[in-house]
Amino acid sequence: MSIAAAAPATSGIFITGTDTGVGKTCVAAALLRALAARGVRAAGIKPVAAGVSPGAACNADVEALALADGLPLALRDRNPYTFDPAIAPHLAAGAVGIRIDLDEIAAACQRVRAVADVIVVEGAGGVLVPLDERHDMLDIAVRLELPVLLVVGLRLGCINHALLSAQAVRARGLRILGWVGNVIEPSMLRMESNIDSITARIGMPPMAILRWNPTSTEASAALDKVTRALLSTLHDDH
Repeated sequence: MSIAAAAPATSGIFITGTDTGVGKTCVAAALLRALAARGVRAAGIKPVAAGVSPGAACNADVEALALADGLPLALRDRNPYTFDPAIAPHLAAGAVGIRIDLDEIAAACQRVRAVADVIVVEGAGGVLVPLDERHDMLDIAVRLELPVLLVVGLRLGCINHALLSAQAVRARGLRILGWVGNVIEPSMLRMESNIDSITARIGMPPMAILRWNPTSTEASAALDKVTRALLSTLHDDH
């Protein structure tokens, strides 16, 4: 029996980052393609998105996830909350009188889990981006009981951002499956030394380093270790 057929529809991963614009969508889409290539029904979900271009049907990140997994999911399940202005979600929600409800997000993810072996859930912005006056992005991972993949934007200041993000994830009782470095500043001085410093202090080497502006094929290939780790959770759950 194949892995996809044997696995219960409960596995998944929450992808967050050290900041906005560090490559979470690139990593999520690449992981979805890599899983699909192995015969696993993987669904990409972005529970909260802010920023919709004029005339667009949805947020660009949400569209990228949909193209990567190829599954005909209802938009309300793939992206329960979307706001037109590209601002912090709690500000966008407050401006239109909406509260971001974790139960609604969990219900949407449960509907997707009924048709997928794995859910790849992408957060918005960094780990502590507020959803309201009490909840933040990591509360989604807690509510869904998902391990975390941290995307670290490799640029000046990345050590501090990576360590603070990892500390916040662990303080919430969440498991860090691993971290991925995404080269944002190709000319960054002492990049390898920065990677070594993050490795030593987080306590795990990067599962992948994505070079500057990789093709979709290159990105999926680079995430082989992440893909295998996620596939192992299918076996464990079964």
